[in-house]
Amino acid sequence: MTPPASSPATFSSSSLKSTPRIRWATLPPPPTPWPNAFAAQVSTQRIIQVIGPNDRKRNLVVRYHGSAAHKPILLLGHLDVVEARHEDWSIDPFEFTEREGFFYGRGAQDMKSGDAILVTTLIRFKRENFQPDRDLILALTADEEGGKSNGVDWLLKNHRELVDAEFVLNSDGGGVYTRDGKPSIVTMDASEKLYSDFQLEVKNPGGHSSLPVPDNAIYRLSDALARLEHYKFPFELNDVTRTFFERTAPTEKGQNSADMKAIVKNPPSQEAIARLSANPLYNATMRTTCVATRLDAGHANNALPQDARAIVNCRILPGHTRQEIHDKLVQIFADPAVTVRYVSDSGEASDAPPNRPGFPPVTLRPDVMQPLEKISRSMWPGAPVIPTMATGASDAVYTDVVGMPTYGISGIAIEFGDVRAHGKDERVGVESYYQGVDFYYRYLKLLTSPGAAGRN
Repeated sequence: MTPPASSPATFSSSSLKSTPRIRWATLPPPPTPWPNAFAAQVSTQRIIQVIGPNDRKRNLVVRYHGSAAHKPILLLGHLDVVEARHEDWSIDPFEFTEREGFFYGRGAQDMKSGDAILVTTLIRFKRENFQPDRDLILALTADEEGGKSNGVDWLLKNHRELVDAEFVLNSDGGGVYTRDGKPSIVTMDASEKLYSDFQLEVKNPGGHSSLPVPDNAIYRLSDALARLEHYKFPFELNDVTRTFFERTAPTEKGQNSADMKAIVKNPPSQEAIARLSANPLYNATMRTTCVATRLDAGHANNALPQDARAIVNCRILPGHTRQEIHDKLVQIFADPAVTVRYVSDSGEASDAPPNRPGFPPVTLRPDVMQPLEKISRSMWPGAPVIPTMATGASDAVYTDVVGMPTYGISGIAIEFGDVRAHGKDERVGVESYYQGVDFYYRYLKLLTSPGAAGRN
């Protein structure tokens, strides 16, 4: 699919194509080409800031002026990506590749495509001399995926005036799910799980490997992880996830549809819960999850291990605390030799997690939802708009708590079962990407046009 040279899709795909070549992974700390590169593209806008705590953790903030009839909207995206190793991919993860109807590259789904779409939207508005009914603030930030210098947190603490807004549209959430290429549902993240890392550690005197002993640090750690593997956190629905299954059920067929209807009953069907749990998305929507993600043990091939460590990543349902999950892990492992410590975003381990529960769902504002439903009906007829709880985490954790309600909204479509964010051969469909470009342009224009329906 090759768009006309003068079309919005052309300069949008040009923005996307440049991004995988700029290797901005959370580890090691990134240099600054991303914000500088985007600043060059939007230099026709009127207020641009490229700022951060240091030269390696900078954030792009652009203000597109409107009529100031209302408080601004903050358009949010992050610039960093998780690390990718060349040997794990079938292609170079940091080289943009178009193949068989897909754009490939680290960040194609999470979330360089969303960043490029937001930039494209403001450029199109400027070319048309469109004046929204309020200022639009674009913030593309560092360290969402982890690190010591989360850009949203830093901006709110040091330059709140640059990003202060009535509400936030976060393109790192929501989107369109398709089944066999046909749009099934349009999701909008109204809530999300609480992110938490825990370090497991077993220490041992060690010794010579020619004289093995039963008390082996690796074996004890492995036993603890095996107990976690076979443990399932309790089934639990909240208002958002209950609504998700209720509204998704009519779009499903056969057993899936029946099971979704059965789990929202009181009492829920345990058999239906078990069947739906086989689907990673539905399983993560129904419960807290904790999974081992990293291992490190031993110091020499010919020595008994003196230390064995693992990282367990938890995504905690709203209403529960990190301390509660920490205590549950200790109970699951049932071994005093296995210490469990909380790991902060900066990588520092501590005995006590911070006391911060997940935040409640945002209020569904009519001025946000009505334009979303209208544009979605025109682009994906028959696919209902459904508020969801993100099974992952985003920078909404910073904006929601300071009184800036955050809505995860994207127009990019992904096939059920093809979510490759953080994984091998990450990709986004070419047609899906261009539809996402069209969606955000149409949605944001309707949302900010003077006299738009649904305005509070």
